[in-house]
Amino acid sequence: MKIASLIASSTEIACALGLEKNLVARSHECDFPLSVRKLPQVTRPRFAVEGTSREIDERVKKSVLETPADQAVSIYEIDRKVLQSLEPDVILTQSQCEVCAVSLSEVEAAVAGWLGKKPRLVSLQPNALADIWLDIKKVAEATGVTQQGERLITSLKGRMSGAAKVGKILSQKRGAPLKVACIEWIDPLMAAGNWMPEHVEMAGGINLFGEAGKHSPWMTLDQLSEKDPDVIIVMPCGFDLRKTAEEFPTLQKQEKWNSLRAVQENHVYLADGNQYFNRPGPRVTEALEILLEILYPGKVDAGHEGTGWCKVPGRL
Repeated sequence: MKIASLIASSTEIACALGLEKNLVARSHECDFPLSVRKLPQVTRPRFAVEGTSREIDERVKKSVLETPADQAVSIYEIDRKVLQSLEPDVILTQSQCEVCAVSLSEVEAAVAGWLGKKPRLVSLQPNALADIWLDIKKVAEATGVTQQGERLITSLKGRMSGAAKVGKILSQKRGAPLKVACIEWIDPLMAAGNWMPEHVEMAGGINLFGEAGKHSPWMTLDQLSEKDPDVIIVMPCGFDLRKTAEEFPTLQKQEKWNSLRAVQENHVYLADGNQYFNRPGPRVTEALEILLEILYPGKVDAGHEGTGWCKVPGRL
């Protein structure tokens, strides 16, 4: 069986299921495990993805506005010739967010004109944590490794359950749960939604913005100031730790930001949103471990500090 994975999370799911040898194509964002980078890349963004968060946001919105009303929004495109030449039996894609990856409609259009046997399209839609388990099951069933899927889900759930127990104990020992704000985009501000509110609660915190199972909402500094969180974690979608650190001064330049209690008390953290928090695959377990390390410094050490997250230095 030959598998083409067009989103980073499904590539990680396939590899966790022992199917890396079956992968014949990947998206431009598939980068973990490192060995998948040698695979042919069959997707690309329609515009430059470099620049500030404000510039990227403006390009995305411009692309959306320029898309005809009778067409699905897509800011990525597929190299149809290369994909067809690889003759995949299964194509893994998504229908959760057109901004995050190639959409299902884009993939359907790409294979519509193929002659002969068409590949099976498996579309993932991870809106909440439970959906991630369903997506793993869906990939496992579509690729004939149902038992491996069940074992993987059981293992991941067990790991998260254990981490959640630690979070509950540490939160109770603290006396009061920490109020947490997770920022998924810097300029303009966006809070983290989907599975992240569940993660914060599993870590023993109170999630201030975003609802479980719903798309990430826009927010303002006024709203952030009104809630005045104990802890702020900046985890922009698609940004690694280095890029997040480069963009972070955009917030630090604003007076209202510097008046926040979390900023003044030095409880602001940067995290690798791209690898851990915005990628609904097996490493959601590690995202929870990172939250525990951040919320309970010195109490939990899962080895992610410096690679998955870092503390913002105190005010200068």
